[in-house]
Amino acid sequence: MASTSRTRTGRGRGRGRGRGRGRGRGSGSSSLPPPPSTLPLIIEEFFIVVYEDPLVKKELPKKFADYLDGKEPAKVYLRAADCGPRLWTVEVLFDGQGRMYLDKGWEKFAIAHGVDFGWFVHFKYEGDDVLTVKVFDGTMCRRYYYSDDEDTDDESDDDVKPCIHPL
Repeated sequence: MASTSRTRTGRGRGRGRGRGRGRGRGSGSSSLPPPPSTLPLIIEEFFIVVYEDPLVKKELPKKFADYLDGKEPAKVYLRAADCGPRLWTVEVLFDGQGRMYLDKGWEKFAIAHGVDFGWFVHFKYEGDDVLTVKVFDGTMCRRYYYSDDEDTDDESDDDVKPCIHPL
């Protein structure tokens, strides 16, 4: 009799899989999240692929520009994800047609981080116009940088020293 009981229990457990999220009866659709069209638009992370000259202005995704609608910043601050608290000031252009570009200041950031053709640049919006950046090279591997703590004469206008890729 004990073996019959185990067989019934085993079959019973498999029947309910794939039906809703909750346990037991009655948990059906009430535990499902609302449809995507009713959720607020929150854009926290996105990436761009460098298809053209890595030193010219870069267009950011339209959904991110739409997310900032009504509070378009004149500039943003880029921070390399693993390069300490240093911020790179980059001017932002909006073209009036919903497109947003990283402009003046992007070139310095791109040079300091060695951004090149075919690379992916991942951005995470931290709020307060700050974007944390991760750079992935042509092999699809992340580039790691470290902060150069030596004083140099070649600091940018914002007192920001470039991160240097370790050899």
